[in-house]
Amino acid sequence: MMHSALSQSQNPVPNAAQRKLEQILDPAHPLCRDDVVWILEFIKKKVAEEDPALADLSQPRLLQNFRYFAEISLMLIQRRNGFDQEADRLKDWIYEASFGLHPPKPSRRTRKD
Repeated sequence: MMHSALSQSQNPVPNAAQRKLEQILDPAHPLCRDDVVWILEFIKKKVAEEDPALADLSQPRLLQNFRYFAEISLMLIQRRNGFDQEADRLKDWIYEASFGLHPPKPSRRTRKD
């Protein structure tokens, strides 16, 4: 019985992070500065850990992830206020910067730009 409790206690951490990521990516969830900082720290941690999901991405895709990571970082530095006016763009950038760390959402990109 102790073994199953130990197994269960090891699973909530990744699940909690996955739930937080899903919450941030949810179009209905309003973003705050703490969310943006959390996602940047989450991505940084996954890169530092050499997460296998990222290791499987192509070099062009990793460069694209980095580009959006940098865009988010610069937006965070340059904006003192909330992200209301740029929430949709910021959500897209977060989705792209964290590509490979969440399941793809085929309905996310329904139109061609």
